[in-house]
Amino acid sequence: MNKNKLSNWPFHPQKWPFFYGWVIIFSGTAGILMSIPGQTMGVSTFTDSLISSVDISRDNLTTAYLWGTITSAMLLTWVGKKYDQYGARPIAVISTLIMGMILLYLSQSDKIIEFVLGTGASWLGKVVFMFFGFFILRFSGQGALTMVSRNMMMKWFEKRRGTALGFSNVATSLGFSSAPVFFEFLIQSYSWRMAWVVLAAIVGIGFTLYIVIFYRDNPEASGLKMDGDYVISEKQKKNLFPVIKEFTLPEARRTFSFWVFTIMLSVQAMYVTGLTFNITSIFETVGLTRSDAVQLFLPSSVVAVLITLSVSRLSDYIRLKYLLYIKGLGAIIALVGLITLGEVWIAKYLLIFGNGILMGLYSVVLSVTWPRYFGKLHLGAISGHAVTYIVLASAIGPKLFSWSLSYQGSYGLAGWICIGIFTIMTTLSFWANNPQEKYRN
Repeated sequence: MNKNKLSNWPFHPQKWPFFYGWVIIFSGTAGILMSIPGQTMGVSTFTDSLISSVDISRDNLTTAYLWGTITSAMLLTWVGKKYDQYGARPIAVISTLIMGMILLYLSQSDKIIEFVLGTGASWLGKVVFMFFGFFILRFSGQGALTMVSRNMMMKWFEKRRGTALGFSNVATSLGFSSAPVFFEFLIQSYSWRMAWVVLAAIVGIGFTLYIVIFYRDNPEASGLKMDGDYVISEKQKKNLFPVIKEFTLPEARRTFSFWVFTIMLSVQAMYVTGLTFNITSIFETVGLTRSDAVQLFLPSSVVAVLITLSVSRLSDYIRLKYLLYIKGLGAIIALVGLITLGEVWIAKYLLIFGNGILMGLYSVVLSVTWPRYFGKLHLGAISGHAVTYIVLASAIGPKLFSWSLSYQGSYGLAGWICIGIFTIMTTLSFWANNPQEKYRN
């Protein structure tokens, strides 16, 4: 069976009653949502349970998380190249199988540590075992599965990329914002251990089968074309951003815009992971409860959805650097709320509103930028390299916030550091133009 036959097994997308790209949008979105147990948003709900059950300090746990995430990030450019070579389905299947197994490992991590190291295990031994779990979890979830699912969706649309991905971004915003509430429900209803077992079964068994059946890498392999039979008017054509040059990874890295978008997304990852990983501690430090902390995510998701709905279709027709301006403003609003949390009544609402803006724009910017700026021929390598830095920054976030608490007794210092970086990157965004402009008549 040749590659094309394999790509159209167990059914041919041409036989689908409507353009199969919409199935890809649904499937890719599901893939991103399935990665949540490997995202900081998912891990943060289990943080306090791990600290208690493994008998490890918050600083040591964040150290394991830091190095596990950094190590996983080192492999993502390689994964992106393998994605360009083999396509979405095989890489996604491997990712979900690995993720399911590592979730089972983490569910028994305290028992494994005790069995191997004994009851008097040193802090270093515990850090090593937790590092291994976080490394594999972050690599398979936040890294490989997310990247592959998002890139797959980008390849099926061009003229309506922002519009099509808008549906995905809305579902993603809702899913990521409500996941901590769902995970908390599982933990309270069963236990933190069984919650991870349930998630392992959903991802490792259920979604692996789904990938085998429904994932497809690109429309051309199935005799289809991007956007299906969608035709745009001459007026719409003038407002689009056609790709003239297919950039290689080294060429993309030499552009100013690549680094501005990558660093802006990376700083957001650093802030969001620092916040979510320590969310319970952040609220308790200022006299609020765990329940208050968990309830932060749902209202933020409402704002995120509104932002996503507003800008997804618009992103097909406007310069993407405009979205970075809004992102920078949202970050500063959120961080002012974080710094003043517990001191002024409006702080919590600033945190909700600012986080909503950030979450609503994150998927839009991450999804649309790379194929529009650099083409899709080397999309895996380019997006994988960008995600490497995003994941690296997400590793720094929890440690930065933990260090701020240890050094200052609050999370304010971490907030001020993030504000400074966001301000610099928002200013630099004014020059983050599309590299394709140099090659247009």
